[in-house]
Amino acid sequence: MEKIPVVQEHTPPYARDGKFHVRLTEGRFQTLRRLSSWPMITLFFGLVWVQVDGQPWLLFSFAQRQIILFGHALSWHDLPLLAGLMIAGACLLFFMAVAWGRVWCGFACPQSIWTWLFIRIEGFTEGRASERARADGKPLGGARLLRRIAKHLLWIGLSLLTALTFTGYFIPMRELVSDAVQLQLTAGITGWLIIMAGLTYANAGLVREKICLHACPYSRFQGVMFDRATRTVSYDTHRGEPRASLRNADLNSGDCVDCGLCVQVCPTGIDIRDGLQAACIDCAACIDACDTVMTKLNRPTGLIRFASEAQLEGERSPLIRPRLAGYGAVMLVAFGAVLYGFTGTTSLLVEIRRDRGALFTQQDENTVCNHYRVKVEGFTRQPEQVRVAVQGPGAFELFGPELIDLTDNNASWLSYRVCAEDFDLPRASLDFHFTGQTGSASKQTTFLTRGI
Repeated sequence: MEKIPVVQEHTPPYARDGKFHVRLTEGRFQTLRRLSSWPMITLFFGLVWVQVDGQPWLLFSFAQRQIILFGHALSWHDLPLLAGLMIAGACLLFFMAVAWGRVWCGFACPQSIWTWLFIRIEGFTEGRASERARADGKPLGGARLLRRIAKHLLWIGLSLLTALTFTGYFIPMRELVSDAVQLQLTAGITGWLIIMAGLTYANAGLVREKICLHACPYSRFQGVMFDRATRTVSYDTHRGEPRASLRNADLNSGDCVDCGLCVQVCPTGIDIRDGLQAACIDCAACIDACDTVMTKLNRPTGLIRFASEAQLEGERSPLIRPRLAGYGAVMLVAFGAVLYGFTGTTSLLVEIRRDRGALFTQQDENTVCNHYRVKVEGFTRQPEQVRVAVQGPGAFELFGPELIDLTDNNASWLSYRVCAEDFDLPRASLDFHFTGQTGSASKQTTFLTRGI
């Protein structure tokens, strides 16, 4: 019986007691990663401050029971559109995974972006990875203690800023900052900020790669979407093996000089030379490090590169293929459905309740009245007035505010009375019609008489 091969766990360099220090590198893919991540960071911290006509441009308001999405107000009844948007985004993620592996994780995932930010702070305060690794074996004191304190203070500051900004998408940012400066935050908001800051500090500062290794579900099911034509970060074993250092190299040696830089720069601490692994986030840091070494040795770059399994074996690897086209079609349909849904969002939301105190009231011998409570909620950024009217099979007369100013009475319960003369039916359908400047709505209820 053939034995299952066992691969020994690789211990990253500069590692002590399970902790390793990521070495920062430069290169074209790291530049590309910054070009994609820094705009996202800027948008995250900047959009929360943008206002249009004195209102936030992007806000998920529980207090106002509405969502302001890029200046367009949505009701909570339109939440399925956001769910559809998330589904469409997931389809895009699957499309990218089939084509290029976990490039989302390496270039745009918030966990990865914030981890790189924290690593940058660590390098700024405590020095390069090799210096930090050597210092780990020494007593903590003096200047090193001050640098360690400075690192954690900067981490805590960035974590608090992240938590405050994230909360600003649910509570208007200017109001939130004003309350924080005046120490008037409620206990609930204060607790939420502490929890969010603590999670950010732990995820990006302490846990880091363990999220990618053990907690990220994407790393577990990415293999289902991969095929032989998926271009992912790969090591060319045919060219690189057998490995040999420059001192021991001979004519039979491969191009890999076993310098270990590809492991030192990996944020998850894996050795890409061991093959495709679930922990690889395709950040391409190992590609840039290896290309730098190959350039210095006057050897061709691309020993580690984005390549498919078929390409590494010298086979044809088409970029456009049925599986990828299928994911692309689903993605386009999902985005199209969401965009179409945004054209029919709710501008007026109406709720009507009958007065439970009496089924009807007898005004005189020929007149019967029913009492209702009406709530009109508008989801527009401009002040709006809504006209109210009733329609039914009889001559109905409406008593109550004919014009509702949503500036003062948005989502307020107002009392109405509807009366009819010489109405012989025991009951009838009664339609309330609401007409505003930006839209209209109707709501049907029941009108009851003495004949029930």
